[in-house]
Amino acid sequence: MTSAEIRQAFLDFFQQQGHEVVPSSSLIPANDPTLMFTNAGMVQFKDVFLGSDKRGYTRATSSQRCVRAGGKHNDLENVGYTARHHTFFEMLGNFSFGDYFKHDAIRFAWTFLTEVLGLPKERLWVTVHHSDDEAEKIWKEEIGVDPERFSKLDEDNFWSMGDTGPCGPCTEIFFDHGPEVWGGPPGSPEEDGDRYIEIWNVVFMQYNRSADGEMTPLPKPSVDTGMGLERIAAVLQNVHSNYEIDLFQNLLKAAAAAVGTDDLDSKSLRVIADHIRSCCFLIIDGVLPSNEGRGYVLRRIIRRAIRHGNKLGAKDAFFHKLVAALVAEMGAAYPELKEQQAQVERVLLKEEQQFAKTLDHGMSLLQGAIDNLDGTVISGETVFKLYDTYGFPTDLTADVAREHELTVDMDGFEREMAEQRERARAAGKFSVDYNEAIRLEGETDFTGYQQLDGSARVVALFKEGQQVEQLTQGESGIVVLDQTPFYAESGGQVGDSGVLAAAGVNFTVTDCSKEGKNHLHHGELTEGSLKVGDQIQPQVDKVRRQATALNHSATHLLHEALRIVLGSHVQQKGSLNDDQRLRFDFSHFEAVSPEQLAEVERIVNDQIRANSEVVTEIMDIDAAKAKGAAALFGEKYEDVVRVLSMGGDFSVELCGGTHAKRTGDIGLFKIISEGGVAAGVRRIEAVTGAGALAWLNTTDATLGQISALVKGSRDSVVDKVQGLADRNRQLEKELEQLKAKLAASQSADLASSAVEVNGVKVLAAQLQGVEPKALRDTIDQLKNKLGSGVVVLAAAGDDKIALAAGVTKDLTGQVKAGDLIRELTAKIGGKGGGRPDFAQGGGSDLAALPATLDEVKGLVEAALS
Repeated sequence: MTSAEIRQAFLDFFQQQGHEVVPSSSLIPANDPTLMFTNAGMVQFKDVFLGSDKRGYTRATSSQRCVRAGGKHNDLENVGYTARHHTFFEMLGNFSFGDYFKHDAIRFAWTFLTEVLGLPKERLWVTVHHSDDEAEKIWKEEIGVDPERFSKLDEDNFWSMGDTGPCGPCTEIFFDHGPEVWGGPPGSPEEDGDRYIEIWNVVFMQYNRSADGEMTPLPKPSVDTGMGLERIAAVLQNVHSNYEIDLFQNLLKAAAAAVGTDDLDSKSLRVIADHIRSCCFLIIDGVLPSNEGRGYVLRRIIRRAIRHGNKLGAKDAFFHKLVAALVAEMGAAYPELKEQQAQVERVLLKEEQQFAKTLDHGMSLLQGAIDNLDGTVISGETVFKLYDTYGFPTDLTADVAREHELTVDMDGFEREMAEQRERARAAGKFSVDYNEAIRLEGETDFTGYQQLDGSARVVALFKEGQQVEQLTQGESGIVVLDQTPFYAESGGQVGDSGVLAAAGVNFTVTDCSKEGKNHLHHGELTEGSLKVGDQIQPQVDKVRRQATALNHSATHLLHEALRIVLGSHVQQKGSLNDDQRLRFDFSHFEAVSPEQLAEVERIVNDQIRANSEVVTEIMDIDAAKAKGAAALFGEKYEDVVRVLSMGGDFSVELCGGTHAKRTGDIGLFKIISEGGVAAGVRRIEAVTGAGALAWLNTTDATLGQISALVKGSRDSVVDKVQGLADRNRQLEKELEQLKAKLAASQSADLASSAVEVNGVKVLAAQLQGVEPKALRDTIDQLKNKLGSGVVVLAAAGDDKIALAAGVTKDLTGQVKAGDLIRELTAKIGGKGGGRPDFAQGGGSDLAALPATLDEVKGLVEAALS
């Protein structure tokens, strides 16, 4: 069976057993701070297992795309060197949410493997947790598994989401590749061999583990099953390595052609074939290369693949060329691969080109380190800096060192790496205690789509994070109501402000947020007292709400306009809509040109002038997708969603925010800035309505002031300012030339003032009116005049001192400019360094400069002796 046939057979089997076929979720876990990437099929169902999310089904099955390349589950370093480790893989899974439990889960697994796939029972080996007598009885008495092919294990057969949360014992099924392959059954001393390979794992979620380690039974025990598609494909296709299955063969051939090698068994080629999968799927899920978080992991994977390509002989950019081969292999199962192929290729090519520059820069820095090396060993600190800061591979550093008959301190490098890993673990833990969050029963009924005031009952009060029965005048806290017109911050729209009022009571609401399905009104009780059970009249600040709604509606129009002008790869990466402005972050790999920004503005304002009705509809998620509604990256949606349409079908998005009634209400849209906020992420800030008019009035007034200053009109102001800029550049050039002449004239006079120290000419002086960057040229001139000698010059200004030293080549064996500068700059409160023939640095202690220059002769004398 092909991998595609296995995937479909699995989904079909469990659909026949009453399971809902659920599409693979994003590799970026929705609303889950505990994980860097989706690393198992159950991740998208985590809240269902916890009981905080309800679905329209109690049985589900999926083929989930997973990445294990960062955080707790990180297989990156093993990829390419083992038969079964991958950064990207597909997890076939079936799940029960309080429906069936151990009997059916075990029966489903055995039936699918032995009857649907036809695996011989005598080639299968089963394990259970040593405490799970129930599962053992089912396997032996109901399924009839051979006791000789059965093991009871300890911690290896117990699974948990993390340090806290749902957990429980496992039962696993292994496939026996036969005695000709080395290795023993699970639990034996030889279990690490390749003979017995785990192909199926069933987790019986029975407990909820708290932070102190206590485990309490879950009210509805559930089932989480996982089977790696690549592993079962290897079994069914009679191969021992995942890289030999059909999914990888064409990728390996494409990679071999791209880098120019015939060795399909190369470990480096396996790395490349694996990495193209994880890179492509991460990019289509919205991750872009960067220097932090998920983007940093993606960058590491890309650069690792490129480095392995270089090892195989690739001279030019090649990695992006493999996207087409992946689309051919997996595009049918994942159409988004084909849809975003061009964007993925652009991202990878740009990263390849950037890494090529990095390599050039790294070589330059490495050469500089070698030139200034004292000894024959390149320090581990230097190797680590090249690797960590500039992405320069350590093996390349070692190659360059060998060419110069040098060695590298790899022990020092490993120490630096260990410290960096510890810093990363401390700063980047994706973990949270699920039992720590505030949990309130019930939910707040939101009435804010229809009205901005009303009547409500206080159902809970919080003060300083603790639930209380009463708030008194002057206290800050949180009020929870049974119903509210206040919008809670979400989807980029800020929470409403306003008041909660009653006779003699006034609670000023400064913000509104959401916890679970409850709205939390944050603020201060400025009058009276407020108790749980009291009736209160909520009143939203109407002016602020309307201004915020206009900006939110404009964001939707902006999103679609950007996709029209820049391309369908544009995805929303974040937004902020308040009453002052809108901020929109989106994926794009280069600055948006003024012409493109103007076209975006035109499209949005055309939609505003069309004054079309803003339509909201409530429908199930499948109907919304069929309508073409765009879901925003990283958002989690219920089965029933709110669909917002503007300009007919111009913009159709899932959105729970508040909006204008007609596009014409927005009035005017004006972009005020565009820039980069991260690698591959741009940000636009804009204003609408009254805010846009105020911005235009201010800009017009500023233009009038500039026109008056340059003595021109609004029509001629550009020409006037251009003339001033050209004149300024000319004057700066003339000033530089005059300063260079001044330095040259001073150098002619200075040469005659050099003194002899042990037969060597030494010159130390401070130059007046000379720019620091002119010191090098002046030192070169003086060295030529002296023929042989040592020159130290200083230039001071703006409370800073620039210091430079030069030594003629014949003397660098005895006197080194770098040593001189390090000694001298330390005396003026600074530091510096450089080569034996030239070095520079600086300081700030102007008072100490004369005495420091006087010490030059003594330092030279000591070096000569």
